[in-house]
Amino acid sequence: MTGVDLFATLLPTFPHFARFASDVRLAGIRLNSAMTAPREVEEELTAADAAQPSVPLWFDVKGRQPRVAEVHPDPDRLVVTLNHAVRVADLPQPVLFKAGEDAALLERLEDGGRRLVFAPGRTHGPVYAVQAGESLHVRHPSFTLLGPLFTDEEKAKIETVRRSGIRRWFLSYVESEADVHAFLELAGRDAELMLKIENERGVRRATQEFRKRDGRTLVAARGDLYVEIGRPHHMPRAVRAILRADPEAMVGSRLLLSVMQPLLADVKRGLAFVQSHPDDDGRRKAAAKLAQPRVPSCADFSELAWLADIGYRRFLLCDELCLDGALLAAAMNAFWAFMEDGVR
Repeated sequence: MTGVDLFATLLPTFPHFARFASDVRLAGIRLNSAMTAPREVEEELTAADAAQPSVPLWFDVKGRQPRVAEVHPDPDRLVVTLNHAVRVADLPQPVLFKAGEDAALLERLEDGGRRLVFAPGRTHGPVYAVQAGESLHVRHPSFTLLGPLFTDEEKAKIETVRRSGIRRWFLSYVESEADVHAFLELAGRDAELMLKIENERGVRRATQEFRKRDGRTLVAARGDLYVEIGRPHHMPRAVRAILRADPEAMVGSRLLLSVMQPLLADVKRGLAFVQSHPDDDGRRKAAAKLAQPRVPSCADFSELAWLADIGYRRFLLCDELCLDGALLAAAMNAFWAFMEDGVR
C-alpha cells in the first residue's frame, strides 16, 4: 500500500536503536523522554549522533500531562508529588495508573495541589507500586492543571533538544491553539509539530479550532485517549473526529499489541519451568521464552484494516512494543506485510 508512514518509539541508548535508525520502512522515530531527566536527554542526543540515524527524529514534549515527580514513603497509603499543581473540586475521586490497569482513591490535595494523598491502600489501591515519572488520570470534569503549561524541567529539555538541531516535535495533551503558541515560544516558529490529542477536551477543541497548515498534524494518541475518553465505546467516534479535522492525521498506540502478549499455554509452561528450575538461569530462560514475538491476533489485523479504510495513512507504534528489538521487528514485518498485501 503506497503513501503509508510508520513511526516507532525508541531512545538512542536502546541496544537496538542503531538497527532501526536506518530502516527505510520507518518514516520517523519518536524520542519519548517521559522517564528521562534533563541531563539524560543530553546523553540520549549524544548517543543519537553516534548512531548517525537516517530516519528523522522527533522529540516528544510533555506539557499538560500530570506525572508523578516523587513518591513519599508511607506504609498505609500512596502519597505523591506531581510535576504540576492540580485542582479537583469534588473529592474523593478515583485516579487511574498504568494506562487504566490500576487505580487508587484520591482523598485530599495538599501543598497547593501538588501533593496527592490517597485513601488507605489496603482497601483502595493501588495494587502495584507507583514510580516517579508515571502518568496518572483523573477523569472527573473538575480536574484542572494549575500554573504554567511547561515545567522548568520540561523547558530545560526543550532547550537542550532545540540546541541539538532537532526541529520536529510531538506535543502531548494538546487542548487548544494556545497550547501550540506557548510551545512555539520555546521551540521556535520553524518547529514541525505532531499534536497529540489525548483527552475529551482535546478532541472537542481540535474539531472546533484546528486549521490545517504546513507543519501541523494531529495525532489520535489512543494510549492515553482510551483511558481519558470516559466511555470506551466512544473511542471510534473520537478517532474519526480527529481524522475529519486533519485528513493527514496520525493514529498511535494500541496497535499490534498481541505481538507481545504470550499465549496462555506458554504462560503455564513458563510457570511450570520456573517451579522446576527455581534458579536465576531458569527464570531467565522462562522469561526469554515468554518474550518471543507472537503472530498478531485477528482483532489486530481487523483494526488496522478499519483504520486504513477510514483514511489513516500515518501510524505510530507504542513505547512498550518498541522496548524489545525482536518484538518491534515482528510488529513491523506484520504491519508492512499487511499494508502491502492485505489492504487493496
